[in-house]
Amino acid sequence: MSNARSAFLSAHAFATAGAILAGALLARPGPARADGRLEAKYTLTVGSVELGRGSIVVEAGDTAYEITGAARVTGVLRAVSSGKGVAASRGALAGGKMAPRVYAMNAEADGKAETARITIAGGAVKDMDVEPPLKPVPDRVPVTSDALQNVIDPMSGAFIYVPGTADLLSAAACDRSIPVFDGRQRYDLQLSFLRTEKVKAEGYAGSAVVCGVRYSPVAGHRPTRSTVKYMQENKDMQVWLVPIAGTRLLAPFKVSVATMIGTAVLAASSFETQVKSGTVPVSAPRP
Repeated sequence: MSNARSAFLSAHAFATAGAILAGALLARPGPARADGRLEAKYTLTVGSVELGRGSIVVEAGDTAYEITGAARVTGVLRAVSSGKGVAASRGALAGGKMAPRVYAMNAEADGKAETARITIAGGAVKDMDVEPPLKPVPDRVPVTSDALQNVIDPMSGAFIYVPGTADLLSAAACDRSIPVFDGRQRYDLQLSFLRTEKVKAEGYAGSAVVCGVRYSPVAGHRPTRSTVKYMQENKDMQVWLVPIAGTRLLAPFKVSVATMIGTAVLAASSFETQVKSGTVPVSAPRP
C-alpha cells in the first residue's frame, strides 16, 4: 500500500467510517421522522496538501438514526490514484447506545470496485456480502463468529451517543471503546478524554470535546504488516466531536491522525445542524 493511500485510509478508518471512499444507498421503506439533522462537508489534507473531499447527512430522533455519506479523491492524489463512493447506515437508539441494523458501502478506487452490505441484529452480524472477499493468507487473523458479536458498523462508529442527561461536551463522550466491524476487519477504537476547545466552520461556531484515539486490531488484519504495527502503536490520533442539534449524538468535526508521511487531518469545511420535526427524506449527499 502506498504511503499516500495509507494516509487516506487511516483518516477514513475513524473519521467518517465509510463516508470516505465507501458507498451504497440503503433500501428504505419511507422517510425517517427526525428530531435533528446534520449536513456537513469535509476536506482531507496531509501536510496542508488536499487529498480528498467528503460530505455527510445525518437524520436522528429519539429512537432511530440514518447516516449517508459520499466522498472522492481530489488534489494532488488524483495524479497517482482515483477513488469515489457513497455509504449508508441505519439503526436504532436503544439501551443507551447506537444499535445499527444495516450498513452498506460501494467504493471504486483505481478502477477496482469494492462493496459490502452487513445486517446486524442484537449487536451481532447476521448476514454480510463483501466483494471482493478477503484473500486467505497465512498471517491473517481469522474473523471468527465470536469476533462478530457486539459490534458496530464503521459509519455508525464515527458518531457518539451520550444517553441520559450528562453534559455532551464532557469526559462522558470519550469514556468508551468502540467495537467496529467493516466487513473485512474487526477492531476497537479506544477513546479517552483530552479537553474541550472552540471550533469554527461555515454554519457552526462553538465548543467541541476532544478525544484521544487508539487503534486495537482484533481480527481480519495481518499483524506482520508495517501499517498495522504503525497504527497499533500510534499515540497521535485525536477526534473533535460536536453535538447534532436536537439529539444526544455527537458528530466528528475534525480528525487528526499521524501517518508515515505526515499528519492527516480530516476537517469540516461546513457544518450545518438544526432541530427538525415531521418527516424528512434522506438522500445521499454529493461531495
